[in-house]
Amino acid sequence: MKIAFSPCPNDTFIYHAWVHGLLPGAPELEVTYADIDITNKLAQGSDGPDILKISYGALPWVSDEYALLPCGGALGRGCGPLVLTSGRNDITNNPASLAGRRVAVPSERSTAYLLFRLWAAQNIPGGIGEIVVMPFDQIMPAVRDGLIDAGLVIHEARFTYPEYGLSLMTDLGSWWEEDTQLPIPLGAIIARKSLDLTRISQWIRDSIEYAWAHPNVSQQYILQHSQELSPEVAQAHIDLYVNEFSANLGNDGYNAIKALLNRAYEEGIIPKTDFDSLLWQG
Repeated sequence: MKIAFSPCPNDTFIYHAWVHGLLPGAPELEVTYADIDITNKLAQGSDGPDILKISYGALPWVSDEYALLPCGGALGRGCGPLVLTSGRNDITNNPASLAGRRVAVPSERSTAYLLFRLWAAQNIPGGIGEIVVMPFDQIMPAVRDGLIDAGLVIHEARFTYPEYGLSLMTDLGSWWEEDTQLPIPLGAIIARKSLDLTRISQWIRDSIEYAWAHPNVSQQYILQHSQELSPEVAQAHIDLYVNEFSANLGNDGYNAIKALLNRAYEEGIIPKTDFDSLLWQG
C-alpha cells in the first residue's frame, strides 16, 4: 500500500509503527516523504498514492477518488502559521506596512495560505503586492536576507524563527481561534474510496496509540527525517501537533474544516467544496 506524508516529526511519530511493521495485520507500506506542496498536487490526479497527507486548504481540488479520513492528520490550538518579518525595507509590526509587498508562502493550496489571505483581507488595506511560493525551509532565510518582505511559516519554524533574527508580526492561529472559537485545521489524511476505509482508519489509530504508548521507540526514525532538528525541538513539534484530533476529528474538527473552507470560498479564494462527496466518517 502506497502512502505519502511529510518528513516532519508529527507525521513520522504517528506513522512510525505502521511503517515499521509493528501493527499485526496491517499491510506493508511503501512511503513517499514529500513537502505538503508536493502531496497537495499528488491528490489531484488519478494515479496518486493510496493514502496521503495534504493540507485542508487543498481539499477543494482533491480527486473524486479520495475521501477525507477522521484521523491521522493535524488540527489543534496554539499551533497556527506565523507571519514573520526582518525589520528590513521599512516593514514594521503594523500589518498595513505589507501593502504592495512581496510575501513568501509554502503553498497556495494550504491552510496557512487561506488563513493568511483571510487575515490580510481584514488587516492590509490595498492588499499584498506579490505572493511567492517557495519550500517552507527556504522562507526564513529569504526573509532574513531581505529577498522577501515577509514570510508565512509553518511546522517547526514557530520554534526556530528567533535564530534567524526574525520578528513575529502575527500568529494566524491565535487570530483564527479568537475569531471562530474553533481549532486550526492544518493537515488532512485522505485515502482512496475504493479501499477499506474502516480498516485503514483503524490502522492509523493503532499506529497513533502505539506511538503514545512507546514515545521513545520512534526517536531515531523521527530525527532521521526531521531536517536536522534537535531532539528537543522535534519533541516540542510532536507535543503541539499530535493530539486528540489526530485520533478523531470529532464535531469541533469537522466544524473547523467547514468554517475555513466556507470562509475562503466566500472571500473568492477557493472554489466551493463538495463536503457530501468528500467526507467519510465511518
